[in-house]
Amino acid sequence: MFSCQACPYHPASSSLHTSTLLPAKSPLFFTSNSTQQANFLIFATLPTSTQSTQPRNYVPLQEVVAKPCSKVTFFMPKLKPVELQENCQLYQDKTSRKFHDFLETVVAAPTPQKNEAVDKLQREGRLQTISEFNHLLMALVTADEFELASKLKSNLSSFGLAPDSWTYSILVTCYCKMNEPKEAKTVLDRMLENGLQPNVATFTTLINSFCQNGRLQDAYEVFDIMTRIGREPTINTYNCLLKGLCYVGRVEAACDLLMNIKKSLIKPDIYTYTVVMDGFCKVGRSNEALELLDEALDTGLTPNAVTYNTLFNGYFKEGRPLDGIGLLQQMKERRCMPDYISYCTLLHGLLKWGKTKAALGMYKEMVGLGFQVDERMTNTLMRGLCKSSRKEDELLKDVHEVFEKMKNEDCAIYSCTYDLVIEAFCNGKENDKAFEILDEMLKTGYSPRTFTFNLVVRALCLDGEVDKALSVLMLIHKDRMASRIPFNILINGLNGQGRSLDACTVYGLAVKKGVVPQREPRKCWPE
Repeated sequence: MFSCQACPYHPASSSLHTSTLLPAKSPLFFTSNSTQQANFLIFATLPTSTQSTQPRNYVPLQEVVAKPCSKVTFFMPKLKPVELQENCQLYQDKTSRKFHDFLETVVAAPTPQKNEAVDKLQREGRLQTISEFNHLLMALVTADEFELASKLKSNLSSFGLAPDSWTYSILVTCYCKMNEPKEAKTVLDRMLENGLQPNVATFTTLINSFCQNGRLQDAYEVFDIMTRIGREPTINTYNCLLKGLCYVGRVEAACDLLMNIKKSLIKPDIYTYTVVMDGFCKVGRSNEALELLDEALDTGLTPNAVTYNTLFNGYFKEGRPLDGIGLLQQMKERRCMPDYISYCTLLHGLLKWGKTKAALGMYKEMVGLGFQVDERMTNTLMRGLCKSSRKEDELLKDVHEVFEKMKNEDCAIYSCTYDLVIEAFCNGKENDKAFEILDEMLKTGYSPRTFTFNLVVRALCLDGEVDKALSVLMLIHKDRMASRIPFNILINGLNGQGRSLDACTVYGLAVKKGVVPQREPRKCWPE
């Protein structure tokens, strides 16, 4: 995908003020006959994305669509947001009302009602200009109402209208969003046959769609058409080609293209470098990716979290997770704040390659920053700590802390994690804690391993808690095959406490289960 998120139909989209917000009920596009004033036209009512970080009642200005002509510009810097909203409201009262009911119908209505709304729109003749038609068509495409957009386009002639360059550009975007670049190419060809010339952004959209599907030959054919009719590619166009080359593993070709870009008048951006870095990392050449990062820094570019995440992922795949920790420190020193993906990639790599202590430090840093570690990685960390605690007793404290945090935050604890936690506490002589967790595990609905049961029985008997061990024995044989090991342990423990009758009872239970213990109860009567 290309880095610019502005409207792909606007030749001046780079001037977009992304920090400016407009009311969600009034997405706008702006036309300007001079640099001194701007006229406003409301084209659609669009639903606000539920994933947006902006307030629910507002949408970013970059989501607004503009008509592709040389006189069209976005929001002028001298125009204050308050003035914008006031002018917007004046025009909304006159114009947007004619489409309001239609758009309200199609947002959440079932398909039959949507089709009926299109037919009604046609019957009433409410679309009087191709500009109005294009606004409505773009609104439907933006809302992912592709079938309805296609139906509206098929009815274009019934409105007495002929498609213009904007209509075709919208349809190219529609098919690309539907992941049908071949159909989008057909629309582009028809557009050229009718003497209309797409702008660079339309070409770039189609090139990007082909590249995302790994169809490099088709992408380059579109690129050749673009240059043949005199449309100069932008860095966004080249970024799409670079991404496509790396996607199919042609890293050397991507590197050559990057060299050619640097020799041209077009200046690479940080995304250009990031794409090629990602290509190197995917084929196990992270050192070369790091060299590209240094080059980007030397040219004055500012890497972002995505750039560094690419390297973190490369180190992870190459089994070099500890190198990622050093890079993380450099990232912070360069005032680039790591994001959630940065930490998750590093933590995953450290766990994957068995760097448990380093993973614990990364986990604590994430928690300290307020990041939520997902249950899969938390369970993996927990198991790693338990295994490491077999040789390093000091890690038992961390086992306890992480385990309690998992319970307090309602993090799902896997059955295998419970088994290892119980083992860790038994090995650490915290037998009561192990017994407590075993009971908790059973209440959760998990069935512990036989090894876990035997371990708890042995630990409790060695600690003199024979009655607790006996209760564990009852749980063992409730729904599983009998084993002589726990019987031997318990008989030996009861003998040690002089409880020969109880030992006889346990021995009898074993025989009843079809098991003959190696240990026998001590005789409780004189010879």
